[in-house]
Amino acid sequence: MKKITRRSFITVCGAAAAAMALTACGGAASSTVASSAAESTSSSAAAETAAGTLSGNVATGGSTSMKNVIAALTEGFAEVEPGVTVSYDPTGSGAGITGATDKTLDIGLSSRALKDDEKNDVDGTTVALDGIAIVVNKDSKVADLTVDQLKQMFTGEITNWKDVGGDDGEIVLVGREAGSGTRDGFESIVDVKDSCKYAQELTATGAVISAVEANPLAVGYASLSAVGDTVAMVTVEGVECSEDTVKDGSYKIQRPFVFVTNKSVTLSEQAQAFVDFATSKDAADLIRTAGAVPVNE
Repeated sequence: MKKITRRSFITVCGAAAAAMALTACGGAASSTVASSAAESTSSSAAAETAAGTLSGNVATGGSTSMKNVIAALTEGFAEVEPGVTVSYDPTGSGAGITGATDKTLDIGLSSRALKDDEKNDVDGTTVALDGIAIVVNKDSKVADLTVDQLKQMFTGEITNWKDVGGDDGEIVLVGREAGSGTRDGFESIVDVKDSCKYAQELTATGAVISAVEANPLAVGYASLSAVGDTVAMVTVEGVECSEDTVKDGSYKIQRPFVFVTNKSVTLSEQAQAFVDFATSKDAADLIRTAGAVPVNE
């Protein structure tokens, strides 16, 4: 038998140790690569399920005034979750609250704040504010009106501009057609529901603005976002109509647009996703384009 010297033993052990080290390093490298690949696959899967994978229906209904806002939000949401269908039944705010209460709707729509007794069964989430500007001809001397003066003007109790600080001349009342959300909002807030003495009832906000622009004796109302520099906005009780005054509540001719949900029901995944989208900063421009004031941006 060949004798093993101390030097050769050390050499063999060193070689073995090196081989073991290389094997261990190779194993660690393989493990790291495998782990990274797994994490990458997991991240990709999470990204794929983050959006665009929901399906089913979301039943909404209620306020007719929220028609344009709901249409804009539904269109925007469809780009994020194309598999979800959002339905809208324009039955009025009261019916929307009732639908959420009796669970026939996923989301009720109300263009007024909830009453105290209604809050026992449902929650309200404000998604937008409706600011309605009062517009007059740019040649008008009237710069400010009170809510009471507006009420008297639109019901025919005040018929001459001189009675509210303007020149002598018969007031020409310009409004929207029956069924218009803007008309419903204005008449509800000023308390002139179904009692206005309109000279003209027009089918579009732009038509109202054009009519007021063309007639120095005209007065009308329009969503804040639609008013340009062709007409003048009067202040109401000293407060101008702006996004800031609508948001802080100092401008009186405004109201909330509210999503109403049942307290005892957990929303479906798709309904919750729609609520989250509607109350996100991403929805602000959609709400503004629809003629309302966003509350989250």
